[in-house]
Amino acid sequence: MFESLTDKLTAVFNKITSRGVLTEDDINSTMREIRIALLEADVSLPVVKDFIAHVKEQALGEKVVRSIQPGQMVVKIVHDELLKLLSSDNEQLNLQAVPPVSILMVGLQGSGKTTTSAKIAKRLAAKNKKKVLLASLDIYRPAAQEQLTQLASQIGGYALPIIAGEKPLAITRRALEYAKKGGFDVVIFDSAGRLHIDEVLMQEVAEVKKIANPTEVLLVADALMGQDACATAKAFNEQVGITGLVLTRIDGSSRAGAALSMKIVSGVPIKFLGTGEKLDDIEEFHADRLAGRILGQGDVVSLVERAIENVNQDEAQKLAEQMLKGKFDLNDMLSQLKQVQKLGSIGGIIGMIPGLSKFKSQIEAAGVGDNLIKKQEAIILSMTKAERRQPDIIKASRKKRIAAGSGVEVHEVNKLLKSYEQMSTMMKKIGRNGGMKSMLSPAMLKNFPTGSMFGGKR
Repeated sequence: MFESLTDKLTAVFNKITSRGVLTEDDINSTMREIRIALLEADVSLPVVKDFIAHVKEQALGEKVVRSIQPGQMVVKIVHDELLKLLSSDNEQLNLQAVPPVSILMVGLQGSGKTTTSAKIAKRLAAKNKKKVLLASLDIYRPAAQEQLTQLASQIGGYALPIIAGEKPLAITRRALEYAKKGGFDVVIFDSAGRLHIDEVLMQEVAEVKKIANPTEVLLVADALMGQDACATAKAFNEQVGITGLVLTRIDGSSRAGAALSMKIVSGVPIKFLGTGEKLDDIEEFHADRLAGRILGQGDVVSLVERAIENVNQDEAQKLAEQMLKGKFDLNDMLSQLKQVQKLGSIGGIIGMIPGLSKFKSQIEAAGVGDNLIKKQEAIILSMTKAERRQPDIIKASRKKRIAAGSGVEVHEVNKLLKSYEQMSTMMKKIGRNGGMKSMLSPAMLKNFPTGSMFGGKR
């Protein structure tokens, strides 16, 4: 997400933060580079012009010129202005109404409305303990209603039973009645999309809105659409009235700058970010966290939240107890690999850790990534139960069999075993030297095998 923009802004800031003095020419040059970076990331020209004007006005002021670290002051100004650009008072989902509360999902066909509806339903059930009903109003796209029913089943949720031939307005009324009788807290209406904006689509959505009286009308937009997404947001807001944005496929676009423009063009806040294809891959939007990610400053809070939501606490506790006893085998290493995968892509994790994003290219060049984790998982799964419990028995002939079974070369099996040995040694030291406190000691940190679980070098 915003990889290209982050890389370019980081490069710009690296030039100025090391200088003790900044001249007006330095600031003008910096503003030009930031302007180009924003435009190349698909941020609309009017938004870029206003943003640069506000930053430049402050950057040329006495506060920066007289600052001990003028470069850092410019970075702070850019951060604060970016925060103003993204911030809204009502980023949180509005559920303040007499149940069942209605949420209407709108957008063009292919934007990800149906999957996003299920993602939000799952999140509301898990985090807010809400009983959610999913209702499909899409009678035009083949099997659209069946798709939502299947997604409801996958998340352990509820979908409105399908009645063949029923029209959208009738479905809306029936869903509200069904929700009242069933004691549902929230009804999410998945409206029909079109390949392009047309009057029939807008009229139907407007009529559904009158009946459902939703607290939220969320426009689902694909981040890959670029500036077209801004036009879509403007049209839906003018003709239907939207209360928030959900940006999907934000993980697949390094030029997702249209997200910055959409909020300004539509005048409504971004509520959620779709970060992947899985039904857990959705994040609540926080302007301060996104600003930090864009500027390469990381987002530890979101990473911790993701860990709490996705990591199996019982497994983590069991693994921690084994580590404290100095016990660590390849089953434990496999468990670690699976836990890491639940947090998302390695690139995404790196972007959330402050200071690490600047080394992303070096990390990727070293081969540390999602493919490596999957490869290591395949190697361990190709071993017998005895081999996982006692890696010492894995000699030449066994290595050849494991390599053949996992589709890798023998040297990659050796690399994994070396990583395991480093981790195992570290865990035994932790167990001998007083548990987790020892991990924080200077001696322990000095000997920590950097990147060992990914097969990196010390």
